[in-house]
Amino acid sequence: MAMLQILNQDGKKVSEREAPKALVEGPIRKALLWEAIKMQQANRRQGNASTKTRSHVRGSTRKIYRQKGTGNARHGDIKAPIFVGGGRVFGPHPRDYSYRLPRSSRRNALKSALMLRMKEGNLKILQNLNLKEIKTKKMAQMFANMEAPKALLVIEAKNPIIEKSVRNLPHHKVLRVEGINVYDVLKFDQLLITEEAFKKIEEILQ
Repeated sequence: MAMLQILNQDGKKVSEREAPKALVEGPIRKALLWEAIKMQQANRRQGNASTKTRSHVRGSTRKIYRQKGTGNARHGDIKAPIFVGGGRVFGPHPRDYSYRLPRSSRRNALKSALMLRMKEGNLKILQNLNLKEIKTKKMAQMFANMEAPKALLVIEAKNPIIEKSVRNLPHHKVLRVEGINVYDVLKFDQLLITEEAFKKIEEILQ
């Protein structure tokens, strides 16, 4: 059975525990990871790109020359897309790009991402963090002790002290356990999870 080490804030091993079956059994589904990341990136799109059609462009509606007898193609007003300054055909308009994968697919994608980090040896469990004051320096030192220059820290619940202590570190991020996602797990090289947060993740995977 695979074992996971539990470390303190100094990066020293305190104890160890068995890895949950959900992170040991089954393959890493790379295609599902791709689908989950594509969904997240699509959901983040603002979708506010917009162009003007011929009905939106400002200009005269006068017919620019007579219909027949000129030898030219027939035209209406100067706002036609073929003219400089005219409207645009098939241009982008505000739209919603978001969509959702089935719940089972999202759960299996997260499982595959966590499994990948565990097999790489880049998933570490921390004893619960206790900071009495907001100190970026202390959190930077903790990440250094963990040998995690680029890491995602997952905590069990809202903790303004920890969240504010990490937010100015350019290569680190804090997420509450309910916000853990495939994109951020794969974006950062190391994944650090508190004991309480890891218990909640086990429940999600089950």
